Amino acid sequence: MAEGRKQAKMAAAEAVIHLVEDGMTLGLGTGSTASLAIEALGRRIEKEKLRVTGVPTSFASERLARACGIPLGTLDTNGDIDLAFDGADECDSGLNLIKGRGAAHTREKIVAFGASRFVILIDASKRVDRLGSHMPLPVEVVPMAVSPVMACLRALGAHPELRMGVKKDGPVVTDQGFWVIDAQFDAGISDPAIVDRTLLDTPGVLDHGLFLDMATDVLVGLDSGDVEHLRR
Repeated sequence: MAEGRKQAKMAAAEAVIHLVEDGMTLGLGTGSTASLAIEALGRRIEKEKLRVTGVPTSFASERLARACGIPLGTLDTNGDIDLAFDGADECDSGLNLIKGRGAAHTREKIVAFGASRFVILIDASKRVDRLGSHMPLPVEVVPMAVSPVMACLRALGAHPELRMGVKKDGPVVTDQGFWVIDAQFDAGISDPAIVDRTLLDTPGVLDHGLFLDMATDVLVGLDSGDVEHLRR
């Protein structure tokens, strides 16, 4: 990772921790930038004896949080989330997102939906004019539904591919035991709301990586170490 981009990610991660207050329940995102924020939160807990509870969005974020000394709960025990933070693969001018390169987007969306404040941490390279311009849209599916869901995505104008494991044979398997289809759109997604609704109405789709009208804040880390704060 280039030094400037690494500094940008760290700046965004540190900035969100300054929004955390004593007694909060926090949604803990998944991915490289969210991991930096989890580590920063652990340091603040150790230094200030901050009392917070984290609700992790993946097995990976759960393990990291435990290693950083962050007390954990679940949506059963801590359903009212004050603030959730997470990264994103793309963010448009309306603060709509594509997420899911880490295949944790279903749990991330569940936690984000229950949060009073949903803060996204990105560097400037993740900002786009149109969602899907650079990154594919991840769609989590029941394995037996791969073929019909791919047909649905083709009808929407996408080029779908089943995500395969890098260090293992076979498809990537999510924390739910499902598979992920990555759908690339040549010119981006012209109408995200239609894609959203069509996929959710398709049997076999658990969820997808479009996060529409969900982010309340976006913290954009810059190579200089400064942070631009965008609000809905």
